[in-house]
Order: sequence, then structure tokens, then C-alpha cells
Amino acid sequence: MLTQEENDFLTRVGPGTPCGELLRRYWMPCALISDLTPEQPTKFVRLLGEDLVIFRDKSGRLGMLADHCSHRGASLLYGRVEERGIACAYHGWLYDTEGYCLETPAEPADSKLHLTVRQRAYPVREYVGLIWAYLGPRPAPEIPPYDVWARRDGTHKVIVQPDLDCNWLAPMENSVDGPHAYILHQEFLNHRGRADTQSNTTAGHTRGIAEWRYEEIPIGVMKTRAWASGHAESHPLIFPNMLRQANGTQIRVPIDDTHTRMYRVTFTPSRNGIVDDDDVTIVHEGPYKTPPDQVHPYTKFDKLMSVAAQDFMAWETQGPIADRPHERLATGDRGVVMFREILNREIEKVQQGLDPMCVIRDPSHPIIDTNLEESLVKVTNVD
Repeated sequence: MLTQEENDFLTRVGPGTPCGELLRRYWMPCALISDLTPEQPTKFVRLLGEDLVIFRDKSGRLGMLADHCSHRGASLLYGRVEERGIACAYHGWLYDTEGYCLETPAEPADSKLHLTVRQRAYPVREYVGLIWAYLGPRPAPEIPPYDVWARRDGTHKVIVQPDLDCNWLAPMENSVDGPHAYILHQEFLNHRGRADTQSNTTAGHTRGIAEWRYEEIPIGVMKTRAWASGHAESHPLIFPNMLRQANGTQIRVPIDDTHTRMYRVTFTPSRNGIVDDDDVTIVHEGPYKTPPDQVHPYTKFDKLMSVAAQDFMAWETQGPIADRPHERLATGDRGVVMFREILNREIEKVQQGLDPMCVIRDPSHPIIDTNLEESLVKVTNVD
């Protein structure tokens, strides 16, 4: 178990917090590219505890600024998008995509006030159907070229799940929690007959598993399930906030301390190897609970007939931030302990002024292998 101080250290994500500063070293998806249109060129985004607005100006440039105008604090969500940037609807102060103030209309003609104003701004990029933001110190690194995202010999899909009403660490610890899969998801995960077919609601199919192995690798933690028959399957947790499973990545984006945005990005190879044209299919899922805007125990997870819905139930019912000071860890939690140790270590590296793991600076870095080929064979066999 963790002390309350240790729990806060790993879960709080706002500006200046130890974990928040770590997570700001990575690009985070925050919206769909299709969310911005000529008719609706702005969108409010809450990311890592900050209130932000993304916009596309009439020159086609993408920007992300702090939501509240530097003048009197009105929201830039309602700003007027112009050729050079976005103008606050309240008094017309105009900002470009870098946050520089270009005009302060009600000031005298010779005023230099605008030269002293800078709206907080962050880099944004478009990639695999998503808008990504980087909230850390400059220079910004590259978005890592993981094979699921970077391969072009097939098609990509983005699945948008409901926002998760709990802290980001709950789904990430689940990613290295091997035993839960064959208990919580027992009705879904015996399709290949590799686990114990004598299932019961207590043990699920765990008796067919000889070992859960966890190994630190350059991109995170490799989780391996080894059956008593000798068969084994592996897929990784990609540090800091992704699970690479089946043919996709599950990206857990901290909105703030108690909410998490959930995206899945999948890759399906084409049968003839033809390079795709960058079209990305978008699918929206959920909600998994009724009413969808409440939290446990004031809502009911009444649609548990999918792995995702079962996971959401388990994560959210731990509380907005799980009460780790009162948990009782067991042998099956080795992966959880390993991930916490890595997370602590990487936070300390950032505090020492170093890049944490999985930060890529080289724009020509080769595609990164995430064990996708093995997963694609498994997906093909299941289909």
C-alpha cells in the first residue's frame, strides 16, 4: 500500500505537481481533428487540470491557448476566428497561435500595450485522426512513431469512449493487472480454449494460467500470460499512459485529478499492402452507466456486456482517486508494484532535469515495435 503522500505524488496531474510535470513531457491527444470545422472553429479542452481552447484560424493554422483572455478573463471559446488568430469576443484582443497579442482595439493608436501581453499557448499537431497537445517545456519532443500509429499499409480507426470519472492511474494499473482479465472478463476471454474451461464466478479461468510475467522493456512493461499448456501471449503497457492490446492502443489522457479521457487507436493491415490515404474512421462508444453524468453509488453500471464496460465499472468504483493507503496488495499485484516503481523513478528523472523514458527527440526515429505482429495474428485468428 501507499501512504497518502505517495498516492498524491502519483495521481495529482495539475501544473507544478510531480506527476503532472512528468506527464507534460509527452504529447497527449485532446480532441478529434473533425471537432474543428469552419462552422465551429473552436473547442474547449480540459487537459492535465488546465482549461484550454483549441482553434483553427482562417489561414488554416491550429492553435491552443489558455481559455481565459488575459484582459478580463472572458472565455476564448467564444472568440472570433480571423486570418491572424482568434479575437476575444468581449473586447477584441487578438491572439495568434503562439499566444502573442496582435491587437488591443480600444487602446490609443500609438499604444504598445499589446507588446506586453502573452496568452499561454501550447503546441498542437494533427495525427491519426486526433489533435495532440504538448504542455511541457520547449523544445517539444516528437510524437513517438509506435507501429500502431505509424504504419501506413492499412487503415486506422479512433474509438472515442466516454470520459472516465476517476483518476488516470486506475486504468494504467489495470494494464499490468494480469489476474483481473480472467475473472472480471471471464465470459469473454476463454474463446481459444487455452484457459481452464471449468469456470466459476470466483476463480474465473485463472486456473488455466501457469504464470503472469512482467518485464520492464524500453517502452514500458511487457505483460505475458503463460498457460499451463505452454502457450504464451504478450502485450505491453507503453509508458506513461497507454495499453497496447490486440490491434490497438488504449490512450488514457488525464483531464484532471478525477477525470480521464479515453481514446483507442487501432490499425488493420490491408490485404494487399496498399498504403492508405490517411482517412481515419471515427467511432463513438458508450455510455456504460445510467445516469451517465453521475458517479458511484449514484449511477448504475447496467451494461456490463463488454470488456470496456466491465473495466469502467472496476475503475470508477474504486473512487475518484483510489484509496491506496488502505489497499491490501497480493502476489498477483506484481505488475502494479513494478509500474509504480517505474513511475516514481521517471518522475525523479524529470525533477533532475532529464528526459523520462519514451521521450523521442529524433524526427527521423524509425518505427517503434510494440509487439504488434503477434497481436495481429491473434486478432486474425479470433476473427
